[in-house]
Amino acid sequence: MHDYGLKGKVPGRNYVQSLPKYITLCERNYLRALKVIPNEEVGAQCQIKIGSMDFYIIVDSVAKYTTDITIRQKHGLSCHIGEFELAVRLYHDAQVAEVVQHNYHQKVKPSYRYPNPNMHHKDEKYQLNAFLADWLIACVENGRVPLNWDVNNGLV
Repeated sequence: MHDYGLKGKVPGRNYVQSLPKYITLCERNYLRALKVIPNEEVGAQCQIKIGSMDFYIIVDSVAKYTTDITIRQKHGLSCHIGEFELAVRLYHDAQVAEVVQHNYHQKVKPSYRYPNPNMHHKDEKYQLNAFLADWLIACVENGRVPLNWDVNNGLV
């Protein structure tokens, strides 16, 4: 077991997340996510453009009480910048949405001891959901959705 430089030091209290603050954030994310997700059927996807970035929202699974979506960023900026990806679960019964995975990091824990070998922040789960909130606000306020428009028949 590693001590990560804490030898001889009394470790401080573990990080304790403010549950009301976290639930409020997830409730707001749920309401914003409903504005940008495509039809709730598996495989449905929606493209949102913000500046020169293209984001794709894909519906991965739909169940009675949950919907899983993936948010992917596609860009042509540089081959050195990896693709951004978030997996988000919407809980319809509780009306909350939270990040459950990011960039192939399987499960996001509610909190992490700090320091840790993977350099996760103490409140990484909260920060990821706060990032999701900022991203959803940007989509709702500044995003553009390309439409397939058929002059003869309207939207296709």
